[in-house]
Amino acid sequence: MKRRDFIKASAAVGVAALSFNKLQAAITNNKLMVETAPDIVAVMGGEPAELLERALQEMGGIEKYVKKGQSVVIKPNIGWDKKPESGANTNPDLLDALIKQCFKAGAKKVTVFDHTCDNWQKCYASSDLERTAKAAGAVVLPANDESYYKEVAIPKGVILKSAKIHQALLDADVWFNVPVLKNHGGARMTIAMKNYMGIVWDRGYFHANDLQQCIADICTWEKRPALNIIDAYRCVHKNGPQGRSLDDAALLKTLIISKDIIAGDTAAVGLFNQVETMDINSVTHIAKGEKLNLGTQNLDKLNIKRIKL
Repeated sequence: MKRRDFIKASAAVGVAALSFNKLQAAITNNKLMVETAPDIVAVMGGEPAELLERALQEMGGIEKYVKKGQSVVIKPNIGWDKKPESGANTNPDLLDALIKQCFKAGAKKVTVFDHTCDNWQKCYASSDLERTAKAAGAVVLPANDESYYKEVAIPKGVILKSAKIHQALLDADVWFNVPVLKNHGGARMTIAMKNYMGIVWDRGYFHANDLQQCIADICTWEKRPALNIIDAYRCVHKNGPQGRSLDDAALLKTLIISKDIIAGDTAAVGLFNQVETMDINSVTHIAKGEKLNLGTQNLDKLNIKRIKL
């Protein structure tokens, strides 16, 4: 992969200590760093709320993405009937912090949903994401019935030409894609691009008709997320996407944010490679997405801001 040493680390399961030396050199040589907002922000070494706050500061503040009176959707990964410490779902502390940031910016409504893999009620409860979202003032919606979805065109898709997408997302003024970094048996990795599968009704079509291409195709839908906020606080680095035990999760205490979904996923794979080897060329939906002009894998061309708390 390009820039495999995006974030250099020596990591053990449950603990990771990262070094950003080579990334620092790239940043130093980037003349656009001072003049423009970063293309990617990577923050390491803190708790989810402080990671998010610092990353958003570097990206221009939440007010740059959420305006007063807007309706916001946050799409985390709530796919599995697993506790937060498993790393199988988005960290509830990150969700809590993002909801509060949106309301701080003046959002009139924040909605949270995911089309889960396990029973949705169990997933919402076990992950602690439902309780967390409601306590922060968000509306939590189910996504377990076809009636919640409306068919839309995917004109730029190679295979996927239409899809039924959750109505909450269609009605939103702005949305945030908040996946958790994980290994995945079928797609090889599940990060920001793969998280789109939780906004559609018929995922069976994806699996029956070139999963990797369909993942890239759905990401071409015209309503793009304001930011891709990649939760790498805990990373399921083997036996994904659920993990079989707590030993399958590594504690990385990292957050990666980017508007560019290809760059964000590329950087996240680089981070993943510090705990478990993954050839980015096997995660073919990333390259397929690049061919569809969704972003770039060439991190050398980008303005990358790294922070260690």
